[in-house]
Amino acid sequence: MQGLVIKNTGSWYTVLVDDGQLLDCKIKGNFRIKGIRSTNPIAVGDRVTINNEGWITEIADRRNYIIRKSINLSKQSHILAANVDQALLVITVSKPETSTTFIDRFLASAEAYRVPVILIFNKTDLLTDDERHYQQLMMQLYETIGYECRAISAQTGNGVDALHDLLQGKITLLSGNSGVGKSTLINRLIPHANLRTADISDAHQAGTHTTTFSEMIPLDGHSSFLTPHSSFLIDTPGIKGFGTFDMEREELTSYFREIFEFSKQCRFSDCTHTHEPGCAVLKAVEDHYIAQSRYQSYLSMLDDKDENKYREAF
Repeated sequence: MQGLVIKNTGSWYTVLVDDGQLLDCKIKGNFRIKGIRSTNPIAVGDRVTINNEGWITEIADRRNYIIRKSINLSKQSHILAANVDQALLVITVSKPETSTTFIDRFLASAEAYRVPVILIFNKTDLLTDDERHYQQLMMQLYETIGYECRAISAQTGNGVDALHDLLQGKITLLSGNSGVGKSTLINRLIPHANLRTADISDAHQAGTHTTTFSEMIPLDGHSSFLTPHSSFLIDTPGIKGFGTFDMEREELTSYFREIFEFSKQCRFSDCTHTHEPGCAVLKAVEDHYIAQSRYQSYLSMLDDKDENKYREAF
């Protein structure tokens, strides 16, 4: 039998079989020694083959995935989801503040694995005038680069209805820092989900983890009518940092859209855009055609080679 992995609890995998059945399956240990350097060799979104005893025996080739450096195991990765049509990155400019470094690292990873991203700016109902102005500037920055941005309040519902059309007929990954309101947004989009939410820590203005494993949630909510071609939203645990994985220094430029465009004008084809004479990227940063925050994110990812490719919270 073949099917789609829709839930991963760490030890069990819930698989939606092509005939509509939901089966709880396990994997044999040999999956972990076949060159898959990952804390989760099977991810939500994977297409798998199951035998009659409920063991997953094969993983189909992935068309894409979102991957990050594992927090505790420096030489392993963690796959957030596989075979997704798009990702929604939920961002808040306060309570807690999402750093531009985190945003840029997520976007670069998505570019590397060909996953379209839409930036969702949440908690607009809580913003001061200064914070609202800052959010407008951030949205303008990323829209200029070419990323679609939406401003919403999951708490009040403002702007949420317009997201429904983006999700139809697609498998969508929902990600972001802890505390940005992913669970509240899912409950607003899919009322039957009934996900647990938690308050922001007053001491650190940071979120607490309310999601502990990745899960595909059907948009229509009728599990008896599910097929692997239904519309799904993938809820993932909140992440504090986003360490990049398996990115070579010479490839990094192409994962920053505007830097890549200016790099075509550099004097040297192997320019690192850090110190070389005739560097069009450095000139563009100086002339404000490339945002300083984006360039700093690029530099921080260049430094990853010397920092075990993982940085704690940004």
